Amino acid sequence: MPTPFEKPIYVTRPFLPPLEQFSEGLKEIWDNAWLTNNGPLVQRYQKALSRHFETDHLCLFNNGTLALQIALQGMQITGEVITTPYTFVATTHALYWNKIRPVFVDIEPNHYTLDPAKVEAAITPWTTAILAVHVYGFPCQHAALADIARRHNLHLIYDAAHAFDVKVNGAPIGQLGDLSMFSFHSTKLYHSIEGGMLTFADGGLKKTFDYLKNFGFAGEVEVVMPGTNAKMNEFQALMGLQVLNYLPMIIANRRKISELYRATLAAVPGIILPPPVDPGVDYNYAYFPVEINETEFGLTRDELHEALKKYNIFTRRYFYPLVPDFACYRSLSHQDPLVVARSAAARILTLPIYDSLSLEHVARICDTLEHIQRSAKT
Repeated sequence: MPTPFEKPIYVTRPFLPPLEQFSEGLKEIWDNAWLTNNGPLVQRYQKALSRHFETDHLCLFNNGTLALQIALQGMQITGEVITTPYTFVATTHALYWNKIRPVFVDIEPNHYTLDPAKVEAAITPWTTAILAVHVYGFPCQHAALADIARRHNLHLIYDAAHAFDVKVNGAPIGQLGDLSMFSFHSTKLYHSIEGGMLTFADGGLKKTFDYLKNFGFAGEVEVVMPGTNAKMNEFQALMGLQVLNYLPMIIANRRKISELYRATLAAVPGIILPPPVDPGVDYNYAYFPVEINETEFGLTRDELHEALKKYNIFTRRYFYPLVPDFACYRSLSHQDPLVVARSAAARILTLPIYDSLSLEHVARICDTLEHIQRSAKT
């Protein structure tokens, strides 16, 4: 009989470098007395990420949402953009803030990314881009999306908020498409407290993005476009630089957790695991989603979500509800019934996964899930 955890097990916890190490870094900020406006740590951080992502076509921001809004603005995206309903609402908000109409189409059932067949069917004369999401860090069907974008002369943009350090055939995932946005929010496997980044194919965009994130200033007294304030500060850069040093360990620990979940939960009736990633993909183990089959498990996803709380285990219904079901987007019509996306939104739970979660605790979580399932079916 499993017992509740003494302390809550949350769906995620941020990695933090040793306090002494971060405090030592703060001394440099104090010595410089330079807190923001492209300080020396931000400049160092950008160089480090350029090496990591194997590109100089990169720009840092204070968060991923503003990064995506500025990307759409800087690329002059207009009209309609085909996108996914199965994402965090900020993806769609970035379109709305740029007065772009989101066109929602369904996802594929294995890794919950945009279904290329549905994308092609939704193209109209007003379509200017595809905005796809690497959900849970699983790469989109990028070859098919690239082919569609090429044949229809569309921009291909990726929300890669979940996909930091994912590689496809040995190349960083940020090299796919025309542009990718990464989030460095503290809930992500890699973070800079808050933060965001764009990687892009057209190096000429960098100057535009730099203008847009700094009020449009091109010099002390010259403003060349109506920008906003989306600059990363020195404290974010310090955290990002230090966490980057621990990234291999963070991912290795998450991989062990994911493997234990897979090995243990594969035999539990009603728990459906996503298939492994395609060959050639180096995954980052950002999340561990499972689908709950009510008939076989004996409880709905929502009932299981609540039952686990009694054991001090906190999961997340991620993503629920679908973006078009939020009040601010219900008035948007969409031809696609979104059958797969609605099923995923009703059935998926993401289980706790973070680098400091012990394998002993993972085993207890699995035991608890098995116990709840057996009890539900008796």
